[in-house]
Amino acid sequence: MNLVGQVLRTESGRECKVERFLGSGGQGEVYQVSVDGRPYALKWYFTEYLPQDPDLRERLQDAIRRGAPSDRFLWPLELVNDPRKSTFGYIMLLREPRFKSLIDLMKRRIEPSFRALCTAAFELADSYLKLHAKGLCYRDISFGNVFFDPNTGEVRICDNDNVAVTGIAKGGILGTPRFMAPEIVRGETLPSTDTDLYSLAVLLFYMFMLHHPLEGKREMNIHCFDLPAMNKLYGFEPLFIFDPDDDSNRPVPGYQDNAIIYWQIYPQFLRDMFIRAFTDGLRDPKNGRVRESEWRGAFVALRDSIFYCERCGAENFYDVEKLRTRIPYRCWSCNSNLHLPPRIKLGQAVVMLNHDTRLFPHHTGTLYDFSMPIAEVVQHPQNPNVWGLKNLSKSKWTITRSDGTLSEVLPGKSFTIAANTKVNFGSVEGEIRV
Repeated sequence: MNLVGQVLRTESGRECKVERFLGSGGQGEVYQVSVDGRPYALKWYFTEYLPQDPDLRERLQDAIRRGAPSDRFLWPLELVNDPRKSTFGYIMLLREPRFKSLIDLMKRRIEPSFRALCTAAFELADSYLKLHAKGLCYRDISFGNVFFDPNTGEVRICDNDNVAVTGIAKGGILGTPRFMAPEIVRGETLPSTDTDLYSLAVLLFYMFMLHHPLEGKREMNIHCFDLPAMNKLYGFEPLFIFDPDDDSNRPVPGYQDNAIIYWQIYPQFLRDMFIRAFTDGLRDPKNGRVRESEWRGAFVALRDSIFYCERCGAENFYDVEKLRTRIPYRCWSCNSNLHLPPRIKLGQAVVMLNHDTRLFPHHTGTLYDFSMPIAEVVQHPQNPNVWGLKNLSKSKWTITRSDGTLSEVLPGKSFTIAANTKVNFGSVEGEIRV
């Protein structure tokens, strides 16, 4: 089937002009189309696929009525009819070229910064939280359905025709191999919010470790990677490669090095969350899995913990547990000794004050508001060795120096970053540590 050049009709009667072919998959083909002079993407189903998913049209109509959970979803907007009435499709917003597949990340065709990865992980957790809050599950969280801007971390989630009411989805997809929850692999349950949480944890582990959380020594020893072997590894006998109580499935040096190298880079709090996701989360799907809200907070904290190696410029992570061990704190990239920059403690959060650090309303009480910065680190115009924090908000701050003296910082003004300086932002107080 080739629709290029055809004029179809949306369900509301608008002309849908098919302009060019974009790609195809197991369910159908995707085209760029024009509706009312605006570009969209059209997903057009293969006629032979429809019997496999008899509830598809009803599911899409429900999604269209509900509307997108957020602008990060390339959500179904309107159905498009086939004049021959043998199939149908739907239009959605067109994905911009700046968004790259996570498959590009796995194959190292793109090299995003850790900051961009943290932002992407935060946006994914936030997006799936909003989806689940509507009583829906995605059913197929995996590489192929997520795209992100490697420069900023902004995400787009596609193939939302798989979305269904949690726990009762019939027909259509159960998930992607390697991402499906063990209980789905074992045939015990249908996709739900709980199974989505497992798939999300796998996706996040892949993003940060470039490796699957269950593929260690056991996977290497499989000589014939057929369906029974996969069912055993991912469903009936799953074991986390870094399970603290069972080291029989550790990654093998020289064969599974990504997991070994990257696991050591991240702070202990993130490793602890992955350990919980793939130990308690395997044993107790209902209560043991890490929630989207927890991942969301963790990846903001991880982004705030980034600082740069003075020698090679590589991004490293502030880790209180590493400091407590008194083992030399070294750069993961060049192995030189690391020197921590100043940092500001805001409640339980710690933000590293790098040359490019900005603070947002999130840091001063309005959780997850990153719309406009309220502060940024700036260099003194006459003395490049002196750094300050500039007030970008509309409110004045009050600072208390280590000697007890107080002063005000008006909007647009800066103060010098110095140890033990306390900053009252109005709703929260921060303390600078050096």
